[in-house]
Amino acid sequence: MAQLSGLTSKFTQDYSDFVSRYPSYMDTVEIDALREREYRRLDNLNHVYLDYTGGSLYAESQIERHMEILRTSVLGNPHSANPTSTAMTTLIERTRRYVLNYFNAGDEYIIVFTLNASGALKLIGESFPFEPGGRYLAAFDNHNSVNGIRSFAQSRGAEVDYTPLTPPDLRLDMEQLEAHLDRIDTRVESLFAFPAQSNFTGVKHPLEVVGLAQEKGWRVLLDVAAFLPTNRLDLSVIKPDFVSMSFYKMFGYPTGVGALLIKRSTYSVLHRPWFAGGTVNFSSVQARAHMLSENEAAFEDGTLNYLSIPAVEIGLRHLESVGVDRIGERVRCLTGWLLDSLFSLRHSNGRPLVRIYGPVTTESRGGTITFNVYDSQGHLMDYRRIEELAGERGISLRTGCFCNPGAGEIAEGLTEEDMKAGYELQDDINLQSFVRLLQERGQNKSAGAIRASLGIVSNFADVWRFYEFVAEFRDQSKWTIGEVTFDIASCRIIRDGS
Repeated sequence: MAQLSGLTSKFTQDYSDFVSRYPSYMDTVEIDALREREYRRLDNLNHVYLDYTGGSLYAESQIERHMEILRTSVLGNPHSANPTSTAMTTLIERTRRYVLNYFNAGDEYIIVFTLNASGALKLIGESFPFEPGGRYLAAFDNHNSVNGIRSFAQSRGAEVDYTPLTPPDLRLDMEQLEAHLDRIDTRVESLFAFPAQSNFTGVKHPLEVVGLAQEKGWRVLLDVAAFLPTNRLDLSVIKPDFVSMSFYKMFGYPTGVGALLIKRSTYSVLHRPWFAGGTVNFSSVQARAHMLSENEAAFEDGTLNYLSIPAVEIGLRHLESVGVDRIGERVRCLTGWLLDSLFSLRHSNGRPLVRIYGPVTTESRGGTITFNVYDSQGHLMDYRRIEELAGERGISLRTGCFCNPGAGEIAEGLTEEDMKAGYELQDDINLQSFVRLLQERGQNKSAGAIRASLGIVSNFADVWRFYEFVAEFRDQSKWTIGEVTFDIASCRIIRDGS
């Protein structure tokens, strides 16, 4: 590993201890050669990338293979029968088949290409037949794009509810979940949505819940965006009605292409509320009527991001060549060491430095670690300032609530009263104003956290450098680390000055 050169004897000792505790890490050493060959920019720039849940990194060969297709082909808009259109359609349909084969979906599913996972989820929200008597049940631990489906459900008179998590591990409360699932009127359609893996805590929720809900009469939406980068999903075994994903989360490139997988036996349940170019077989202005296309064509609005779609097959082939199981085991080992190391950090007075949200072991969890840092008196340190200081060290983290407010509220003990107080700010409410509100109320709670997430070419030097960085906050206070110099508005970083 090129990144190991020049590091201290402490690193050498810690690495030796790590390997003795996680010997299966040595079965993944081929990934070190892959990193040097395909991701050399990381070590050339001396950068520690710990935001794989935000987006994975692409290999150089992915770009080269995609560019070769673009360089050597003449490709046009696929909505035609001319030679360039036909050539593009062939590539898209080949990719479509490859994705279905990758998930072992057989003929049971169709795949709709979307802009991202959020685009896939919006299709379900607007097309699912919510009505009075029906229900939309979601886990507290859901991305906002899943939460957003409740707007469609509420507007059509369906009941909306959330099934809780159990602190401190923040796993699904299975007893409560079964009680929620039993409250269903099977004469109307109801939808249950949950993530295969939390983008907040890294918890892997049991996929057996899919079948449990379906047996009780629910349609099930499975969000696999955070799960797929290090795990395989076999749709011949687990058969949700709908599956949403973003490919850049899996292999970094391309962005702007996601997918919705729809079970064929469920397809007829969906009813699109509008039509667009590319989704109709026939449309008339004078008759004011239209006929939707069949299967995926009815949901692929307008013109697809067609030049990028062939890169999806390239990315999947890249993952298969590395081995998803090998990536998963490497991430498990690194995550275990980092969890143990962060959990053991103490101030001189014995107070813990770090509070980890979710499991502190690797059992049924992925490589996402979310936490906050506290000073020796138990006061919360500003997670935004810690992200800023990490950036100065060439460490990329992510902070905030990660578009997962439910898990964050449970993790930090935020109450309904806290949240209603925030909404009283009306137009002035955002994450930063809510943080200030909690401070003014004298509550030592956070509206956000720090997230470090591991992925395809993470190595021990990455997690070791990050641990050493966090350890530097021992015996410091929220005053000594300085004030944050940026603000966040609408998910954009706003810096003062030119």
